[in-house]
Amino acid sequence: MKTRKLGDSDLEISSIGFGAWAIGGGDWQFGWGAQDESDSVAAIHRALELGINWIDTAAVYGLGHSEKVIAKALSAWSGPQPYLFTKCGMIWDENRQVDYSLRADSIRSECESSLRRLGVETIDLYQIHWSADDPAETEEGWAELVRLRKEGKVRWIGVCNFSLEELVLAEAIAPITSLQPPYSLIRRDIEAEILPWCEKTHTGVIAYSPMASGLLTGAMTRERAAALPANDWRSRNAEFTDPKLTQHLALVDRLAAVGKIHGCSPGEVAIAWTLHQPAVTGAIVGARNAAQIGEIAGAASLQLSTAEIAQIEG
Repeated sequence: MKTRKLGDSDLEISSIGFGAWAIGGGDWQFGWGAQDESDSVAAIHRALELGINWIDTAAVYGLGHSEKVIAKALSAWSGPQPYLFTKCGMIWDENRQVDYSLRADSIRSECESSLRRLGVETIDLYQIHWSADDPAETEEGWAELVRLRKEGKVRWIGVCNFSLEELVLAEAIAPITSLQPPYSLIRRDIEAEILPWCEKTHTGVIAYSPMASGLLTGAMTRERAAALPANDWRSRNAEFTDPKLTQHLALVDRLAAVGKIHGCSPGEVAIAWTLHQPAVTGAIVGARNAAQIGEIAGAASLQLSTAEIAQIEG
């Protein structure tokens, strides 16, 4: 699998990364439903076998569970160790209720906990998960990431879900190695200002949800969307109900038509579309079992023509 340099770092990352949100399980506010841990471990191992060399997670995924599962999978993996990317800024209490904080002491505590759960001495990329409502708190959090990097607890630092104004605010304090935004055929708002800014500043972009949380895989049907369990956050998301669902399924039909030409799934075409954007360094692809990651890894080598891009976009 081809690799690309991530921003100002020395990290050469595969164009696809393993997304570990869903393997956190369903027993929390933003869970994906029940998840078998052995399936999660097998999915990670299969991703590494296919040449994926980075895993993206967050402390809050499964309220620490995702990081623990990653550590378990890597302890049983004899090959080269992948880069580990995780996030801070989302915390939880003893009642498993999620909250947000970018206060320096909270971030430092989160970092220590993530290091312990992951079983490593240094995190390869540490990211702010969401900015704070108060710009001063966002500045405080970013400054603390800078200190953690100087101390060697993290190697590189990035942000997720930042607006252009927030990117400029953080960049004035210290260089941003990478931005992690949502980016897919149904979430294209970053194209106008944010992606050009990232290109100009040489900020890496690792896009999440290129398959729109399963909507563009080809496996999501109207019946499946209606039957999503209550502990799957997607059951409460408007994208999975009409009128939007009908529009998305029509898009899947166009993806399938292009995929048929290449012998690829609609999901692979959706990922390839995201990677076609020159400002995007890599795409985060979630999988809950080995078969799923095997079915989508081919997107890394899929080259779409200008005509195919136009056909997909309608």
